[in-house]
Amino acid sequence: MSIYDKYEAVIGLEIHAQLSTQSKIFCGCSTTFGNPPNSNVCPVCLGMPGVLPVLNKQVVEYAIRLGLATHCSITNRSVFARKNYFYPDLPKGYQISQYEEPICQYGYVDILAENGTQKRIGITRIHLEEDAGKSIHDMAPETLVDVNRCGTPLLEIVSEPDLRTSKEAYQYLFFLWQTVKYLGICDGNMEEGSFRCDANVSVRLKGAPKFGTKAELKNMNSFRNVEKAIDYEIKRQIDLIEDGGTVVQETLLWNSEKNIATSMRSKEEAHDYRYFPDPDLVPVVVDEQWISSVQKLLPELPEARRKRFVESFKLPEYDAEVLTQEKELAEYFESAVNQLSKKNEDQIKTVSNWVMTDVLRVMNNENIALADFPVAPQHLGAMVNLIVDGTISGKIAKDVFDEMLKTKEHPKSIVERKGLVQISDTGAIEKEIDTILAKFPNEIARYRGGEAKLMGFFVGETMKVMKGKGNPKLINEILKKKLDG
Repeated sequence: MSIYDKYEAVIGLEIHAQLSTQSKIFCGCSTTFGNPPNSNVCPVCLGMPGVLPVLNKQVVEYAIRLGLATHCSITNRSVFARKNYFYPDLPKGYQISQYEEPICQYGYVDILAENGTQKRIGITRIHLEEDAGKSIHDMAPETLVDVNRCGTPLLEIVSEPDLRTSKEAYQYLFFLWQTVKYLGICDGNMEEGSFRCDANVSVRLKGAPKFGTKAELKNMNSFRNVEKAIDYEIKRQIDLIEDGGTVVQETLLWNSEKNIATSMRSKEEAHDYRYFPDPDLVPVVVDEQWISSVQKLLPELPEARRKRFVESFKLPEYDAEVLTQEKELAEYFESAVNQLSKKNEDQIKTVSNWVMTDVLRVMNNENIALADFPVAPQHLGAMVNLIVDGTISGKIAKDVFDEMLKTKEHPKSIVERKGLVQISDTGAIEKEIDTILAKFPNEIARYRGGEAKLMGFFVGETMKVMKGKGNPKLINEILKKKLDG
């Protein structure tokens, strides 16, 4: 048994989701990413003397949405606090957050554990806070500070220490990423920092009742980096213990280029921040009527949509999983399905195949978002109808799809304009097959001698002569009749 098998990890995640509001949490400044440095600012978010913060109501509603989606208890009265620390990108010298009385508490999400069973991960709290600015260390000899991000609204989601592996952490993180995007409260862009994660990691001997000393991992800007950083830290701590050392409580920065974590500072405790209630902000009061109104407007969430795709559309689990990863992709697929003439299981599966292969392939190759994809879902559904009713073959459909990518035309217009209607005239098909068979007497003898795979050769030759317009079903039937007769 490996030394690593003697231990188990204890992992908790702290996720920050930047809320997709147009203005900041306590002032009217823009939250637009990418504006010139230090341009999205005002006296309030810069903490000038005498200014007063005013809470953005939409921020509270977004918090309620996420709390309900993660089975949290919504607190009727929550309080803002000042979290005091000094850093160049925090002009006020404190961050407005929530501490003792957060807006959401005691929730959970269910993930798929590594053994294939469902596992429940507790959520300790979800609280509102403002973001700090950004220190830039690699653009000049000195550190530069951009305070555009100061005051941008955040939700911090703190899990219970229920995760045991990096894969479970990945699953949990992905679940919440999907959820905030489906809810429309965060764009989920990890590279721009609008969805980011810190991980608290410790190890202990399997069966030990007490947790080990934890280290905090920061600077992980992708799902893959979260997984790699946690695996690195688990191994580092086990190696350290096995060599007779002691794990110290500290904050580590993940270096994705070198795949190592380096020490940043000793880890602070809550008392180090000297929290106290913010005297400039009144308590946030959320009544049951407000909670009920938000509950009624919640969209269908990823897990519910995945189950519906399996149960109502009879899709395989794999298809449903892929199609519901992004809300926009799921909606694209459903819009295409709504165009189908019969909406039977086979037709729906055909749409699924086109979306999962051709649509996603083009999006990945061209690096474009679904909003910029040139083929409308209604046109994709209409093209599948043309395949099903025999107007075009599956092979011709590839050409039609490529043309739709270029022109954005309706598939029927393309078929008519380019003369792509499938030939289903048995007389015409039989004539072409007779010509093909006359050219390949040796292949006919081999087929009749037991080489059944040559049927594909004859079908291919016929389709080649007919420029892909022949009805493949009729071609197969006529060939079989002539070759086996």
